[in-house]
Amino acid sequence: TYTTDTKSREENKKTIESLSRLSVDIKKIRRVKEWVLLQDVAYVKEIAGILQEMGADKTTVANILEHCPEAILHSPAEINSQRTLWQLVCQNEKQLIKLIEQFPESFFTIEYQENQKANILFFQELGLKNNIITRFLTSAPSIFYNPVEKNRNVIETLQRNYLSLGGSDANMKIWILKLLSQNPFILLNTSTAIQENLEFLQKNDFTDHDVLQLLSKLKGFIFQLTPTTMQKSMLFSKNVFKCSDEELKQLVLKCPALLYYSVPVLEERLEGLLKEGISVEQIRETPMVLELTTQIVQYRMKKLAALGYDIKSGTLESLNGTKKDFEVNYGKIQSKKERPIFNPVAPIHID
Repeated sequence: TYTTDTKSREENKKTIESLSRLSVDIKKIRRVKEWVLLQDVAYVKEIAGILQEMGADKTTVANILEHCPEAILHSPAEINSQRTLWQLVCQNEKQLIKLIEQFPESFFTIEYQENQKANILFFQELGLKNNIITRFLTSAPSIFYNPVEKNRNVIETLQRNYLSLGGSDANMKIWILKLLSQNPFILLNTSTAIQENLEFLQKNDFTDHDVLQLLSKLKGFIFQLTPTTMQKSMLFSKNVFKCSDEELKQLVLKCPALLYYSVPVLEERLEGLLKEGISVEQIRETPMVLELTTQIVQYRMKKLAALGYDIKSGTLESLNGTKKDFEVNYGKIQSKKERPIFNPVAPIHID
């Protein structure tokens, strides 16, 4: 823990000089993390030396220290331990220095080294490939701060539920690894929360097969919800679409976003669609359109309108999908429009 009392302290001149010699932008550090420059002890030369040893050039070292100046407050021994730790999953030091340059904060968070090591070994034992683990280390570092027992409990809860919902032993490992790869943040949930969410779905007449389908479609995001938020979202959809419980269940299976998005988000997107002249009936036919933001819908409608395609009088299917899906559909509509209505080289039959 470092003091942030900047008024009563002066900058460490030795630190400033050492950083300047490395061509680090001191003004940038002052603007963002001035407290680093006030600390009595800093290891500028030593940390720069370790980075250079790993293959970082002068520019790379300066970039790393500008973006994560707190790196200089860690001792060389601590940084070398972290280096050894990350080498468990990195192919070589060239890859490691590239990761440090892109994600310096993740690398220089060294307070949880024991947990980090235990979790890396656990993930390897589970069957996750090293390139996936490095992705976790950089984009979801918080999952490594948990004690390994906590992460193990969450995984065991998922495995137990997968089997109880009718999943097979043969597919379980692939399912778990895919779920983790798509959303590692499921490990930040508790085993109890996971259990409660699955029980909520079963109480609402979703069959075991339905629940498994939802787990796969939602990429584990279902575990970041609560029974209360899911209940509110489902009630909102039921009122909007004026449907029975069974019809609502089918809508949710067709479009899990109805379960995942909060009421304010669903409300805003629905209003956006209605303002564009789209009817509730059309939305009910193609609920997946609610996965798109109002801005995306407006942009896509504008592009289609330019081709003379009136979305209000037809299906919303052409609005759906990822950016890539939309571009493919748009291309098909465009080529259909540009195709001549007669074959110019066909012979003319005259009676």
